[in-house]
Amino acid sequence: MTDLFQEPEDATPLEPSERDGLLQSWITIRSDLNEAEQENIVKAAVWARRRRVREPIDLLNDNFARMLHKRMFGEVWKWAGTYRQTERNIGIDAYRIPAVTPELLSDVCHWVEHRTYPSDEIAIRLHHRLVSIHPFPNGNGRHARLLADLLIENLGGDSFSWGGGSLADVGALRAQYVAALQAADGHDINPLLAFARS
Repeated sequence: MTDLFQEPEDATPLEPSERDGLLQSWITIRSDLNEAEQENIVKAAVWARRRRVREPIDLLNDNFARMLHKRMFGEVWKWAGTYRQTERNIGIDAYRIPAVTPELLSDVCHWVEHRTYPSDEIAIRLHHRLVSIHPFPNGNGRHARLLADLLIENLGGDSFSWGGGSLADVGALRAQYVAALQAADGHDINPLLAFARS
């Protein structure tokens, strides 16, 4: 039996007040939590892809970003879709999130409009900066990956493979993903671009 709230070493743990937001009493072990979250994420992806999104700006706004997170985790966590209120060992100060997240989404709209980068790179830069902000208590990587997939699809590309496996558990694939994120932190986006298409 694994501890319900035991995160991989490179993941950010939930605060006790955030743990209290678990909605499903049947979830008692980590595998139950992973399964419930994944089921919720699949439903959210279907919902997002069924929406009539004509322009990238329809995806790249604060309301949609928060609604997507709520759709991804709202059947599991009470705080889904709301910005974190607590400090983390990653991300920006919590009080800055409501200003910085819309600013990022506006930047990405500008990149799309002016073709600042190739489409894949725009989506991956969105992903990286969103993960760097770390706006939600949990699920930031999964949220940023789905939003990047939705954007690249809207721009006429194929969704990313993200290494072709599950990034939820400790392992070589997750380590490769984290290393690619760290390279992007150091201003080298190429490993993350390569990982997203591997």
